[in-house]
Amino acid sequence: MTEAVFFDLDGTFADTAPDLGAALNHVRRLHELPPLPLEIIRPQASHGSAGLLRLGFGIEPDAPDFPTLREEFLAHYTAHICDHTVLFAGMAELVDELERRELPWGIVTNKPHRFTVPLMQALGYAQRAICLISGDTCAHAKPHPAPLLKAAEQAGVSPQRCLYLGDDLRDMQAAQAAGMRGIIACYGYIDAQADLDGWGAQGSVDTPAELLAYI
Repeated sequence: MTEAVFFDLDGTFADTAPDLGAALNHVRRLHELPPLPLEIIRPQASHGSAGLLRLGFGIEPDAPDFPTLREEFLAHYTAHICDHTVLFAGMAELVDELERRELPWGIVTNKPHRFTVPLMQALGYAQRAICLISGDTCAHAKPHPAPLLKAAEQAGVSPQRCLYLGDDLRDMQAAQAAGMRGIIACYGYIDAQADLDGWGAQGSVDTPAELLAYI
C-alpha cells in the first residue's frame, strides 16, 4: 500500500525547461552567441546549471570561465524563475486526487533550496506539499538516498510505503537505495538514447494520471 508520494521537480512535477532555457540563451546572448532551440535544451533541463552550461558553452565546472557564466545564468533564472514554468498536463489533477485520498505528497529535487521554495510558491503548491526537499537540504543529493529518506521521515511514512516519480536515472537510483518504488516519468526530460530498461524502476508512466495505477 502506498502511503506517500514524492515527485522530482524539474521534468516531473513542473515543466521548467522554458525558463531554464531562457536563462541559458540570455547568457549566450551576453557572449554574442545565437540562441539554442528549446527542443535541444529540454533533455538537459534536469541537469542544472552545470549541464546547461555544458550544452550551451561546451564548458565544465572546473573551467576558469565557469563561475562567471554560472552567476550570469543564475542571476537571470532567479529573476525569471516562473515566467513560463507550468505544471505538466494532468499533474494538478493528480495532486488533487492524492489530497482527496488524504495521501501526503512532496517534492524531492536536486534543485537548490534558493530556487525550489520560490518556484513552488509561485506555482501555488509550496504550502500544500508535506515536504520540499532540495539538493542542499541533506549532506548528499540524489542519487544518494538521503533526500528521499528525509522526505519519508517528514511525511511520517516508512520508505517502503512511498512512491517516487522522476525523470532521471539518479531518481531511480535514489529510490532503489532508499527502498522506495521508483516510477519513471516518461513525459519528462529524458534523452532519446536513454536505456530506461536499465534504470531499475518499478514502472513508468506517460502521463501523471497513470501514476494512480501504482498507488
